[in-house]
Amino acid sequence: SGQTLWVLALGLSPHSHTVGIPEFKYVGNMHGNEVLGRVLLLHLIDDLVRGYRNNETWSLQLLNSTRIHILPTMNPDGFDSSDTDCTYVTGRFNSRGVDLNRNFPDAFDALKKRQQMDEEKREAEVRAVMSWLKMESFVLSANLHGGALVASYPYDNSNGGSELMGGASVSPDNDVFIHLAKVYSYNHASMHKGNRCSDSRPFLEGITNGYKWYPLEGGMQDYNYLWAQCLELTLEISCCKFPPVSELPALWTENRKALRAFIQQVHLGVKGQVLNGSGIPVQNALVEVEGRPNLSPFQTDKHGEYYRMLLPGNYTFKVSYPGHKVLTETLNIPHGPDQFCAMKHDFRLRQVTSASGSTSAQPTQTPTLNPALNLEGGGAMNRQTWTGLVLIFGLSGVLRSLIN
Repeated sequence: SGQTLWVLALGLSPHSHTVGIPEFKYVGNMHGNEVLGRVLLLHLIDDLVRGYRNNETWSLQLLNSTRIHILPTMNPDGFDSSDTDCTYVTGRFNSRGVDLNRNFPDAFDALKKRQQMDEEKREAEVRAVMSWLKMESFVLSANLHGGALVASYPYDNSNGGSELMGGASVSPDNDVFIHLAKVYSYNHASMHKGNRCSDSRPFLEGITNGYKWYPLEGGMQDYNYLWAQCLELTLEISCCKFPPVSELPALWTENRKALRAFIQQVHLGVKGQVLNGSGIPVQNALVEVEGRPNLSPFQTDKHGEYYRMLLPGNYTFKVSYPGHKVLTETLNIPHGPDQFCAMKHDFRLRQVTSASGSTSAQPTQTPTLNPALNLEGGGAMNRQTWTGLVLIFGLSGVLRSLIN
């Protein structure tokens, strides 16, 4: 209906990316009648800013080490039409009657049908988020829902291939996803108990594989993981979709610690840049981890940066870029979240030399993703499809608004 989607960015350099500082995001109210996420994210903004102003250690550590993006409502039209009921679906969809969490490109659907809906036919809210993901190199994310109490992780869908294991659709980074889900569930006041909602199934430790819970096509968390290299969870944070106002303070208390702890996990694993033979950071270099055959291989961004969320341990990396020798290195990765910094490691490539001893010319084109997953020309997103205005404020601007 032409409403603006507002995003707030918090950090030392909120207006633009800083090399070495990971990008994190929370998205709320994707289903318009699931409103608690919208409220909690507004409280989280206030909590972060007040904590920073008061020199509280937790806030200083988060905001000095991370650029945090918060989109309180992805579906303002649905919210405006919502019924204040715990279970009804009035307001779930956008103003065109579309479920936004079924409207994203789906990798498994593409592999089955070999075709995709034209980008211009997608909903405005979805196009806005797709463009946002193209603008920022997000590392970790969560979208907040209601109607259950569980942390759900990819995959949400399957094409019946080798990813299906024991009724779950298992991604190559399944161990990391399980860890992330448990971080939220065990820092939540009761989610980890696993059976808190009377009308939903019990969830062991308060977590579930999305597909094992129920399959869905076109979900946002799979899209984030497969196309944007961003590990995302779906957090169901309340049994009631539209809780009474009187319950909001207690629900904030139940989720506050978990919301903070989950942001901190953006520092899990290893980060750095890939440098070419001349020592210059390069875009679209492939950074692959042995034993993790991602459907859409992880690539460096426009700053030549890569981020790989990994649990502590030894991992062998294979880094490749046209005109350069494939680099294989094994790294011992420590636990980074406690220090609010992932392990830093740059990969330095060597140019391929010809028989005459000269080095090969630099490529004029960068490699594309897996052809089976290319959408609209390799997944590129037209900036003109951006239909919602994203406004970004610094900490000083937020403080002024709070003081005023």
